Formats: sequence, structure tokens, C-alpha cells
Amino acid sequence: MTLTLILPGLNGSDEGHWQRFWLKDDAESRLVEQDDWKLPKVEAWTRRLEEVLAQEGPAYIVAHSLGCLLAANCADSPSASLIKGALLVAPCDLSTTENLHPGAIHFGRMPTRALPFPTITVGSLNDIYMPLESLSLYSRLWKSEIKNLGQAGHINIESGFGRWTGGYGLLSLLKKKARAHSRTNRSLSQGSRAFTAEGDQSGQAIEKRGLGFHAT
Repeated sequence: MTLTLILPGLNGSDEGHWQRFWLKDDAESRLVEQDDWKLPKVEAWTRRLEEVLAQEGPAYIVAHSLGCLLAANCADSPSASLIKGALLVAPCDLSTTENLHPGAIHFGRMPTRALPFPTITVGSLNDIYMPLESLSLYSRLWKSEIKNLGQAGHINIESGFGRWTGGYGLLSLLKKKARAHSRTNRSLSQGSRAFTAEGDQSGQAIEKRGLGFHAT
């Protein structure tokens, strides 16, 4: 069984939020609980996510808002190898979010590295936490496929997102991408081993010919 880890953003996801419904609907999902939802610190949140990944093994991630940046911050972490794929829903722009919640967020800088695991980024045309041009920019930097839901706000309770069954379909799509990604990596690995073996054999043959030459 491969778990789906649910990563909320600032203040957690209250009852009625689609992430809470996801936890009820999907028996293979688990909330990554943080000690402090109101004053998020990237070091503490990252440490907790890494602990859960180490305990549970490979998992998919379904993140919302600041939780998306938490997942993206794993790009340079050894824990990235344990993330099979991430559904990044309504990622927030840090500078915009800090202006809306002054003094509450301590999350460093926006992650800009290409993510080493398959992702789908879900956004909208009118998210106050992420301007559309920024959504496009970070999706490109993360090498993430983007799905735009139109006039969907921050894809939360306030914008009418309670139980969101469309998200389940997006996770299924992500899993297909992850399987294709895994097959590609296996093929590349096998090709690399075959190339190395061929190179070793060629080197041995040359060495034998060289020894034969010096022996005459």
C-alpha cells in the first residue's frame, strides 16, 4: 500500500476543507500533522515531513497552499527519493502571502529548483495568494504540468471547495505519470548498465591485445 500524505498550509485545513474530506474518503491517506499551524517555520515543517516519509516509506503527496512549498523544498533533500509524486494545489507566492499575513510565515525563499518527482500544479485565474503570471513561472521552474481551474480562487472553503472529487481524478492522473516516470528511469538505468558492461568488455579486449603485442 502506498500512502497519500496530506499537506495543508497556514492554519491547517479546517473541517469542511477538501483536504479533510480527502482524509475521510481515502483510507490510504494520512495528515502530516505540524506542531504549529499558525506560525509555520520551514525547518520544523520540513523535519516533520521527512520524519513521516522515513517512517512510512514511498508516498504520494497532496498539498495545498504553503504545503506545496513544503513539498517543493524537498527537491534537494534525500527524502525526495521517497516522494512518488505530488499534487500541488493552489501553491502560494511567499512574498504575496507574507504581505497578507505579516509576521506569521518563516519559510525562507520561494523554491525554484526543478522537482525530481512527477508533479501536477493546480491553480486558478483569481487566486489572491498567487498571481497567474507567478503560477506560470513557478510551474515552469518546477517542471510541473499545470491545470487551471478558472475562477476558483484559492481552491479552499471560501471559494466553494468542500468535498472535491475532481482532485481524486487528478491524483489518478499523477499516478499514471509516476508509473511512466518510473519506467523511463528503469530503462535509462538498464541502458547505462548495458553501456558500462559493453565498455568493460571492450576495455578487456583491448588490454588483452595490448598484452599480446608486448609479449611478442
